[in-house]
Parts: sequence; structure tokens; C-alpha cells
Amino acid sequence: MKEKLIHTPDGIRDIYGDEMEIKSKVLDSIHHVFHGYGFHDIETPTFEYFNIFNQSIGSAPSNLMYKFFDRNNNTLVLRPDFTPSVARCVTKYYENEELPIKLCYTGKVFKNVPLHQGKSNETTQIGCEFINDDSSAGDAEMLALTIDSLKAAGLTDFKIEIGEVEYFKGLIEDAGIDKDEEDRIRSYIEMRNFFGLSEYVLTLDIPDNIRDAFSNFAKLFGGKEILDNASGFTSNKKSLDALERLKRVYTALSYYGYEDYVGFDLGMLNGYEYYTGIIFRAYTYGTGDAIVKGGRYNTLLSEFGKNAPSIGFTILVDELLLALSAQHLKPAASTDGILVLYNIESQKEAVSFATKLRSLGKKVSLIRKSARHELEEYVDYSVCFGISYIYYLIDENSSKLIHNGETKDLKTGELFEGGNV
Repeated sequence: MKEKLIHTPDGIRDIYGDEMEIKSKVLDSIHHVFHGYGFHDIETPTFEYFNIFNQSIGSAPSNLMYKFFDRNNNTLVLRPDFTPSVARCVTKYYENEELPIKLCYTGKVFKNVPLHQGKSNETTQIGCEFINDDSSAGDAEMLALTIDSLKAAGLTDFKIEIGEVEYFKGLIEDAGIDKDEEDRIRSYIEMRNFFGLSEYVLTLDIPDNIRDAFSNFAKLFGGKEILDNASGFTSNKKSLDALERLKRVYTALSYYGYEDYVGFDLGMLNGYEYYTGIIFRAYTYGTGDAIVKGGRYNTLLSEFGKNAPSIGFTILVDELLLALSAQHLKPAASTDGILVLYNIESQKEAVSFATKLRSLGKKVSLIRKSARHELEEYVDYSVCFGISYIYYLIDENSSKLIHNGETKDLKTGELFEGGNV
């Protein structure tokens, strides 16, 4: 029974030591970029009412949520997604605000995924939501922020694929097909089964140009040139407007000098019902999933009572850290710690010395030496915890400085003359 108490449930794990330090550094770097773009922090509850995240709003399916009940028998869930929580907050606290609202968040999300998928049930996300802006400039700003955030985290080689669900919706309008046929076409595209798609559209009574568009979806992936290619398959206004908007986004990104970081994929339809315009994913080496997911969701806030166009993205921190590790780009763990070790006879001097070092911005661990442990054990301990300097205060007259395997004898009084390491 006691052995069970030290284990975590399936799908979650502890993070500690160097891994935790590196994760904190990456999050801090990204957070700094968010603030540089004018975003303000928001913290939403870890659990909320089930209806905040139900599938009609576009969040996770019910069977992937961790559900439980409060004393009044209300169904509560651990949040599977941040965006609906932020949308609820904006509606509550900024109901009458019509100018842009920029909010950012960091925290855990929870999904009860099947074990055979090999995914964690508890993951960390950091992201932004840009409310009350429906411009292509806003789309470009969020893409630029995504790029700067990944660069700040340490990535150098990544790509953002951009789609536009309105292009597909316009084709569906011109096709004049029913919902079942639409869902089947979308399923083929999402699975990248373009052979199956080509065969299926031959069985449908749709205009030839629309059939050609669906049959050529495999080619609607690449650089800016595919936007012109895609416009040749349709005269539908919704589709053409979507393509023109993507061109404006690309032009705006060129002003940042970031056009080489992006490509286009008009077959990107994941979250089709949730998103209302641009949709994007960021990919890099060393991970099997996207490291960023985002897009425009102009109708989501209306579910909570506020009509406000919005766009957002989330960085999947666990995937990002996996990629950084695989590419040997993760930041180094700190080795600038100081251990002030002392015998009980030197407690007063040790406290004074540690206090002085901390006032200078140093990271100081103050530990009284145990008679049960040798000095060499504290040296080994220091290696494990990123400590590079050990000051051992033996008594009021004598001390030792241990650094890089070398030991230097000091008079205790000398420690207060310089104070710097």
C-alpha cells in the first residue's frame, strides 16, 4: 500500500530537478515576449462548470473530460482547454469593452486520453487571446508573436502552416451538398486521404470546377503561390475573400521579415466547427505533434453573451520541450548556486554571510552541517543541485571555499570584506 502512495496515476508524472528548471526558463522567456506585445496575464480556475467546455462550444468531447460533482450536484470538469475559460472571463469582466483586449495565460489542462495513445493526461499550455479585433493585421500580429515566442524559447528551425476554413466553406456552398456529404469530404481531407477524396467526389452531382477543387486539395499546400492556384477553382465570394485575406496576412508578415517562417495548407480543417477564419499550426523536428495550435474564433464569445471577434493560440509546452531536447537546444540548468555550510559554532556568522550574499542577488542555500555526513557528501550534493561554490564556516576564525574541485582555506572574517563570489 505504501509503495502505491509514491506513484502517480496513469498519464501524469512529476517534473523536478533540471527538467523543472529548464521548463521554468522556457516559460519565462515566452512570457516576457507576451508582455512585450502588450498582453496582460489572466488566471482562470482549474475546474469550472461542464457547460463551459461542452462540445457545442468547440472544446473537448465529453468522454475526454475529467468530471466530478460539487455538493449541489453540479457537474464540474478540470479544464481541457483555456480559450472557453478566457471567453467566459472576457464576457463577465469586459462586457461593454469594444476596443482590443489582449490576455495571456499559463497553466495545466487535463484530458482523459486513452492510454494506448501514449499522450499525457496533464499538460502545460501557455498562450494568448486577442479579443475585439477582426483585422488581417491582427492575424499577422498573432503569427508574429508566435514566431517570436518560439525563437525566445530557443527554436531556430520551425514552420507555421496556415489554413483558412472559409475557403472550404465557400466550396461547400457552391457544391450544394448535404451535411453527411460535407462531413465525408472533410473527413477525407483531414485524414489526408486524397485518393479516396478524388474517387468520392466523382460520385457526387456537383459542378466540375468544384469537383476539380476537391480533387486538387493535395496540391493546395506550399508557399504563397498556392493562394493564386486555389482561386482558379472557384468564383465563390467567401472562398475568394478568404484567399485575399491570407495574402494580406502574408504581406503584413513580410513587414516583420517573417515570411520565410510560414507556409499555407488549405486542407487544414481540424477544429472546423470551432474556427471561423484563419487557422494555424507550428511544427518542428523531434516531436510527433504540433507545438502551437491557433486560429480565429469570431463566434465563440457569443456563446457566453458577447459578440466579439477573436483570435488566439496556445503553445503546447511539453511538445516544445521535447523538440528542444531532441534538437539539443534546451537551455542549460543553472550552476550559479552557493552553499553556505556551517558548524553550529558559526551559525551567527553563517546567517550574516548568507544574508549579505542574498542582498547582492545571489542564490544561497544555508545548511547546518550534520555530524552524520562528511564534507565530501555535501560536495556531491552541490553537483546535483546546481551549486558551484561552497563556503564552509568551521568556526569564527576558519572557513573553506570549495570551487571546481579546489579547496582554499580562509579566515571567516575575510568573507565579509569582499562579499562577492
